[in-house]
Amino acid sequence: MFNIMHISDLHFGPFFVPKVAESVLKSAAALKPDIIVASGDFSQRAKAAEFAAARKFLDKLPPVPLIVCPGNHDVPLYRVWERIFTPHALYQEHITAKLNEVYQLPHATIVSLDSTSPLRAITNGRIDQAQLDFAREAFAAAPADAVRIVVAHHHFAPAPDYERSSVMPRAKRAIDVFNDLNVELILGGHLHRAYVGNSLDLYPGKDRKHGIVIVQSGTTTSRRGRAREREKNSFNWIRVTEDSIRITHYMYFDDAGGFAPFSRHIYPRADRQYFSEPVEADIKTDLFSR
Repeated sequence: MFNIMHISDLHFGPFFVPKVAESVLKSAAALKPDIIVASGDFSQRAKAAEFAAARKFLDKLPPVPLIVCPGNHDVPLYRVWERIFTPHALYQEHITAKLNEVYQLPHATIVSLDSTSPLRAITNGRIDQAQLDFAREAFAAAPADAVRIVVAHHHFAPAPDYERSSVMPRAKRAIDVFNDLNVELILGGHLHRAYVGNSLDLYPGKDRKHGIVIVQSGTTTSRRGRAREREKNSFNWIRVTEDSIRITHYMYFDDAGGFAPFSRHIYPRADRQYFSEPVEADIKTDLFSR
């Protein structure tokens, strides 16, 4: 049906790696995504020059729908007056004016949520009830056959290594709501290493049949990778078909001269629950074709 290139945590500023960013642009041109998701932390310290550089980079990506959300680094940390009164001003000037947004695309409805919480939890983030109501209203208007996707910077599930990865407060409440709304996919960043799993890995919840596929991207263009992706860079390539969600985790390797596939994951679509026939034989062909 369609392909998503999922990048995150660009961190324009002192930790940004230009040669890796050039490789991202080359990969995007070669893969030809239908949608690009950039899940927050465009800047390192929410400075105007950093946002301007991020905007210039985003404008070089293929001309397809670009879904974004702010990250905690897109909010001033030490400029307290700005953090209190105009926390997203520069993000809104350079990246996008809306903090919570609905994207109605062919075959998909994508809800982008601002998980930053400048006054309460600048690191761990929050999704409040008003935002859950916003998502409920957005998905209520979605076509019946649309794939339902949520994008937020902060994570709803911890990485398997559990290094500095406490989930957002009340993440389980959000997962229950997303299950009720038939959300199939959650995309995020923040952890600075990739994680691909299912909400059932974290929380059985009210719906124990299929859960929600959760895909976290590592830092795509900075030296701030953590744990198993320390000083490494990654992005995700997601292919949504009629019966499956297939994710390829790409990592940057100097000896490969750029990004290369590192791991692959495949899940049945929520309404399928299981595969009716073997899928191993077509994984390679499917992941690298449109």
